[in-house]
Amino acid sequence: MENANMIHHFLSADRRIRTLASHLSDHSSTMASDNPTSTLSPSPTAGSYVGSASVFSAIAQAPEDSILGVTVAFNKDPSPVKVNLGVGAYRTEEGKPLVLNVVRKAEQLLVNDPSRVKEYLPITGLADFNNLSARLIFGAGSLAIQENRVATVQCLSGTGSLRVGSEFLARNYHEKVIYIPQPTWGNHPKVFTISGLVVKYYRYYDPGTRGLNFHGLLEDLSSAPQGAIVLLHACAHNPTGVDPTLEQWEQIRQLMRSKGLLPFFDSAYQGFASGSLDADAQSVRLFVADGGECLAAQSYAKNMGLYGERVGALSIVCKSSDVAVRVESQLKLVIRPMYSNPPIHGASIVATILKNSEMYHEWTIELKAMADRIISMRKQLFDALLQRGTPGDWSHIIKQIGMFTFTGLNSDQVTFMAKEFHIYMTADGRISMAGLSSRTIPHLADAIHAAVTGIN
Repeated sequence: MENANMIHHFLSADRRIRTLASHLSDHSSTMASDNPTSTLSPSPTAGSYVGSASVFSAIAQAPEDSILGVTVAFNKDPSPVKVNLGVGAYRTEEGKPLVLNVVRKAEQLLVNDPSRVKEYLPITGLADFNNLSARLIFGAGSLAIQENRVATVQCLSGTGSLRVGSEFLARNYHEKVIYIPQPTWGNHPKVFTISGLVVKYYRYYDPGTRGLNFHGLLEDLSSAPQGAIVLLHACAHNPTGVDPTLEQWEQIRQLMRSKGLLPFFDSAYQGFASGSLDADAQSVRLFVADGGECLAAQSYAKNMGLYGERVGALSIVCKSSDVAVRVESQLKLVIRPMYSNPPIHGASIVATILKNSEMYHEWTIELKAMADRIISMRKQLFDALLQRGTPGDWSHIIKQIGMFTFTGLNSDQVTFMAKEFHIYMTADGRISMAGLSSRTIPHLADAIHAAVTGIN
């Protein structure tokens, strides 16, 4: 009896569905006959643009990025002897990208941990990463950390840290002018300008000595308005490779504090310049030790080789812990509509390494090996130019520090070297020492010699 009722129910439902379908069909036909123009057709929005010009047709072709454009030109060159010295990425003696052994170990630990999930991080990022990053740059014994005066947020590598920091300042700081060194990394003025700050320059590099224009630097910062923001490269200045001495840093600190200038450090190469994490952070620690306020943008692209993971941190040192809490709340308001929250994988790698004493030690050894190889490339290039009797004083190559060397070559010589020797660098003559090897140095030395002797 129950089965018969079920069959009857399904047959009745089927009849109702067929009746409804017939009704809808008749209704549609009636509507179509009453209104001949009601037949389905592409919407006016879609149809009217078929075959017409793009609404974006007036947009101009943007120029290539001055640094990344070097790689574009390099990739198009079919020459087997081509060398790319434009982009700042470490290469082995064989010219290959390097993944640190300690990074691979950390990743394996993370992969093998079944408790790990892919949930969103908080807006401020991974807590362990933030705490350990602050300790790395300010020092484990920093009073600012002990007194909870530091607000740290995970950001998208060094660029993202600068971007968040500059927008925070544009929204919350009374002075909107930032002084940056001349020259500086090509992305700096773009990041600060788009954030809402007004960019001005202070003298930094002396083309005559190929060293620091310390007098010009002090003079320009002395003339800056009270409270202006000042961008400082923590170490291994990009693009020049010229750093102040520790004594000069102290003079800079005294001048800036006397005028109430706000330091904003860009630390992209901690440990990568000298091979010592502590030595490369001395400039930042000088400013933090005096109890004053400052900002620091950190990147792990170079010193851990995590270029594509985009791992960075922004720390703001405040006068008190309650100010730090409020500063962090405003940093959240910057980050949330920008990218909501940061990625988890790269920060987890860094945190794993920094909180494990054995892995941290292994990292410092690998880091020093990279720094030492770059120093060796400087010596080899200097010696090769001396052997060729290349006109000029090339001692700046071994005096400068870090990933880059400001060769002193002009744009015509740079163009000549690309065309005749297939060697690519930025138009200002900056080369990445990390992109060189013992095999490519003779070729580069030949090219520099030919450019200097043949192109004025």
